[in-house]
Amino acid sequence: MKEMGNLEQIEKYIRKFQLEAIFPKKLKDHLHLYAFNQGEFICTQGQAAEYLYILVDGKVKIYTTTAEGKTLILSFKTPIEMVGDVEYVRNTDILNTVEAITDGVVIGVHKRYLKQYANDYAPFLQFLLDIITKKFYIKSSSMRFNLFYPVEVRLASYLVSVSFDKEDPLYNTDGNEINLKDTANLIGTSYRHLNRVIQQFCQDGLIERKKGFIMVKNRDGLLNLAGKSIYEEGAGE
Repeated sequence: MKEMGNLEQIEKYIRKFQLEAIFPKKLKDHLHLYAFNQGEFICTQGQAAEYLYILVDGKVKIYTTTAEGKTLILSFKTPIEMVGDVEYVRNTDILNTVEAITDGVVIGVHKRYLKQYANDYAPFLQFLLDIITKKFYIKSSSMRFNLFYPVEVRLASYLVSVSFDKEDPLYNTDGNEINLKDTANLIGTSYRHLNRVIQQFCQDGLIERKKGFIMVKNRDGLLNLAGKSIYEEGAGE
């Protein structure tokens, strides 16, 4: 990631998301703004957790990798969201990899300044609690939907989550190519069943399959089928 901007730009994001009250005055001097590019890693599973990041622009996916090298996508996040919050509270290494789906921006602060200025600051701790509890709620909802919703709805919802809207200024063709292995891992179905649903989606003109990837052709059609994205923040609410 590349550090960018100044205090004025940070204040712009703080005002936009009404974060003025959560940071003690002394901590604001240690806030930094970082820009990231599509495909860039915000943090990587197993590395030391030195910073807490607040996502204020863009979209990221969160996934874990097993010892056998298998990848499981856990969720997708848009602003406002924290990265490294659980690790900060538990003082552990990074639990999951966070990768950018679009270009975006985070506010970053080193954990030593958090401990120095915000460890007993009630507004910040309340904000932290709200973010963490919402994550567990969303995880519970996602697991429930994975059990109750048919594969067609789960696949449509996943494709909506990971693809771009053509009205999005960050939209590009490459960003709408989805890896089949990632898809099967997330929605919890057999590869054979996934193929049958993909074939039907292709016939319906929703997607196009090419060289192991899925190209989204009709995002609105997928959104109508999914009803809403069950893999993004707010699912089940």
